Amino acid sequence: MSNPVGQEPIEDTRCDLRTRGYLPIENYGIIGNLRTVALCGTDGSMDFCCYPEFDSPSIFCRLLDKEKGGHFSIGPHDHTSNKQQYLPKSNILVTRFMSEEGVLEITDYMHIPRKNQRTLSKPFLPWIVRVARVVRGEVSMSMECFPAFNYARDTHTTNYIPMPAQPSAATLSEYPENNVPHYVCKDRVEFKSKDMTMDLRYVVKHTDGHKPDLNMQIHKNGRGVYADFTMIEDEEVTFILRQVPDKGDIPSMDPALTPSLTNALFRQTWGYWQEWIDQSTYTGRWRENIIRSALTLKLLTYEPTGAVVAAPTFGIPESIGGERNWDYRYLWIRDSSFTIYAFLKLGFTEEAAKYMSFVEDRCNDLNPDGSLNIMYGIRGEKRLDELVLDHLEGYRESAPVRIGNGAYDHLQLDIYGELLDGIYLFNKYGAPVSYTMWCAVRKLVDYVCNNYNTPDMSIWEVRGRKQNFTYSRIMCWVAIDRGLRLAEKRMFPCPDRNRWLATRDTIYEEIQHKCWNPTLQIYTQSIEAQDAVDAACLIMPLVFFISPVDPRFMSTVERILMPPEKGGLTANNLVFRYNVLTTDDGFGGGLEGAFSMCTFWLVEALARAGRYDKKYMTKAILMFEEMLSYANHLGLFSEEVARSGELLGNVPQAFSHLAFISAAFNLNRAIGPK
Repeated sequence: MSNPVGQEPIEDTRCDLRTRGYLPIENYGIIGNLRTVALCGTDGSMDFCCYPEFDSPSIFCRLLDKEKGGHFSIGPHDHTSNKQQYLPKSNILVTRFMSEEGVLEITDYMHIPRKNQRTLSKPFLPWIVRVARVVRGEVSMSMECFPAFNYARDTHTTNYIPMPAQPSAATLSEYPENNVPHYVCKDRVEFKSKDMTMDLRYVVKHTDGHKPDLNMQIHKNGRGVYADFTMIEDEEVTFILRQVPDKGDIPSMDPALTPSLTNALFRQTWGYWQEWIDQSTYTGRWRENIIRSALTLKLLTYEPTGAVVAAPTFGIPESIGGERNWDYRYLWIRDSSFTIYAFLKLGFTEEAAKYMSFVEDRCNDLNPDGSLNIMYGIRGEKRLDELVLDHLEGYRESAPVRIGNGAYDHLQLDIYGELLDGIYLFNKYGAPVSYTMWCAVRKLVDYVCNNYNTPDMSIWEVRGRKQNFTYSRIMCWVAIDRGLRLAEKRMFPCPDRNRWLATRDTIYEEIQHKCWNPTLQIYTQSIEAQDAVDAACLIMPLVFFISPVDPRFMSTVERILMPPEKGGLTANNLVFRYNVLTTDDGFGGGLEGAFSMCTFWLVEALARAGRYDKKYMTKAILMFEEMLSYANHLGLFSEEVARSGELLGNVPQAFSHLAFISAAFNLNRAIGPK
């Protein structure tokens, strides 16, 4: 069809198209309240949320089953383009839908009161808030809310609960500014399962002469509600989804829903995020990207204990159609040094201290053999039994979908190096550690000295045979080294100092002799796998095990930089963790994506080498800038990047953001002043 004279053709620039019912993983942003998060798509659909906490069963997981999973969507009937962004210095997400006829704006957040406002009159309200506002013109839209409780395993009823059409006299007295005829809160919908009751409330702000009629209808299957309605410029509707308070809860937990209240919720939440991020002390390059990563890490923090989850999601595949679909809603001890380093380097000392407190509690609750778990629940739980949700088809039919994590009792000796490096860094840049903490450190170093040469599962948590992994050996060396450094720096009593020194040196020599292949000129994946190269070896100069320009290390880097078909691990400047076709990880091969964390480790290794050879600095900057382009439109990194460029794995991934912050910080320092 031809266009009118003088009018340019209108192109569809939408980024909300689903493939077989699923949005691309990169088309999601997250909101949260430091207890849990929700994933909101560019099409206005909330497709994932575990509620009320990270490890709670899901109430929405259409991300993992397009039919059964449940969702909460708001969007226009027609639009030409859409955009999604965060409000400045916040985790308040805005999705805009544009057309010739009008512009619709969806604002999503979870309420968090500012610290100085956390009183009975302004309590923390664990509510999901979604505001639909017409910015220009007239927009016809729809709303659907279809929860699916307990990972879509529990049935529920859906009922209307009548509410006054206008506010009561008591409400008008409490909120005198609402004594106007331009808002309405007509009814609420209650969703009740055997273990949870939630309700959906809404308040409409409208204009003179026009009143949007939501007229919500219960769907014929009884699982949810929907509404079709039209709004004009400056009208808005605020939806509140929450768990229904128990009758014994304080009245402030069930306040009347008015425009005054919804405005206050927004102001408090935006104020909280701005005050928090303003604590950042980082002033170097890529500051906006680092701020977004810091805000993301804060969203992954469970405020009551200080634990930082590896990712807020479960079951998102590392390869489409593959079975590496894990639950990451837990804290990995392995993340400790990277988490503490990131928080301290960016100026967030309170978060680092809270995280350290969580870690110290774990160190005071060792297993009978003196070991730590490799991961813990957000409250310190040790048992994280794995279960397959075989009623869910998985993202784009990538089954099985797992909850819990069967690796919780794995032997992974590398965790002691990351943990003790974190304790050492906190003592150096945060606050001096206590004698009690030192006693725990001594126990852990002794455990490493006794067990460093035991085959384990190491960083990649393979489910094949145990091996003497090079990465585990390196981190065992780090554990003992940091124990010795801490003893010397603080003059702590160290009766086994000579044994620690001898064991540290023995490990170093073993790595140089048993984990080095002189023919291939590479550090190997393990003592057993002499022909395999592993990106985990890139950690060597980052933990000061080796010089960043040591010939052996640089030879390994050169091999990693080669494409997989030539024996390397890098394609399109993205780094794979190992070659899944030649490495026994217990899953029989199958392609997976490049690891975001490994790419950032390579960048940092090249940056450190670049201080001595500029060609490596140029390579580091190029790889880093390219890697930034693999974040999604909001600056969020997943665990992996597919060969096609799409994001894979649980998202957002804490380790990817931690590695990004470390790479950016050290690359900025290596380049020098602006």
